[in-house]
Amino acid sequence: MTQVTRDSTEAEAVTLESTFRRTAPAPSGAHFLSGSWQIFKQNRSANSTIIRYKCTPQGFTAETPLGERLDAKFDGKFYQIEDDPGHTMVSAKLLNPYTVEQTNMRDGKVVFVVRLEVTPDGTAIHASSESKEDGRIKTWDLHKQPL
Repeated sequence: MTQVTRDSTEAEAVTLESTFRRTAPAPSGAHFLSGSWQIFKQNRSANSTIIRYKCTPQGFTAETPLGERLDAKFDGKFYQIEDDPGHTMVSAKLLNPYTVEQTNMRDGKVVFVVRLEVTPDGTAIHASSESKEDGRIKTWDLHKQPL
C-alpha cells in the first residue's frame, strides 16, 4: 500500500510518500485495506529536507525554506521556534566546538533532546534525538550540500 500526503500548511507544500507492508491479514469479511500495516519506506519532497545552521560562540540559529526559524543564545534560556505548529521552545547548549545540544520543550514539558555533532572534515552532522516521553533514540546524518 502507498500513501501520499500533501501538507499545504507550510510556506511551500510538502509531499510525503509512505510505502507500507501488510503485517497481519484483514479480518474475515472486512475490506481488503483492513488489517495491520507497517511503513518500510518513506520519501519526502526536497523542500522538507533542507535546514541551514549557523553556530557562533554566542548562539545557534537554524532555519528551513518552509519558514521555521530558531535563534537561540547559549544562555540556558528557552527560545520560541518561529512558524512551528507545535509551538516548540528550544534551549541550546554548546558542548564543545563541534557539538550543539538542543533541549525541546512543549507546554512547559521537555519532550526531546537533540544532539548535533559536526564531523571533523565538516561535511556532515551526526544527529541524535532522545524522546523524554518514551526514551526512544533516533539517529541520522545530515550532509552538506555543495555550493
